[in-house]
Amino acid sequence: MTVYVDNMNARFGRMKMCHMLADSDEELLAMADKIGVQRRWHQHPGTIKSHFDICTSKREKAVDLGAVQIDYPSDVAKIMKARRAALAKTQV
Repeated sequence: MTVYVDNMNARFGRMKMCHMLADSDEELLAMADKIGVQRRWHQHPGTIKSHFDICTSKREKAVDLGAVQIDYPSDVAKIMKARRAALAKTQV
């Protein structure tokens, strides 16, 4: 299982934001707790789009704790595609 952070660098006010996603919601929530991101910011929980938008300082903390750095949008798209395929297999 893995937690990922991308390099999106989107502006939100004065902050720069990126995505944090994981192979499971449990792992994603555990990392959010470790880096101090409130669970109420969890977007699309329980779906293939499950993620957090986090600021770059939280991204650095996540990387220090073992999160894998990925490229936006290419690697994020690959992860979403794999999630969609896995979901399709479970629904057959």
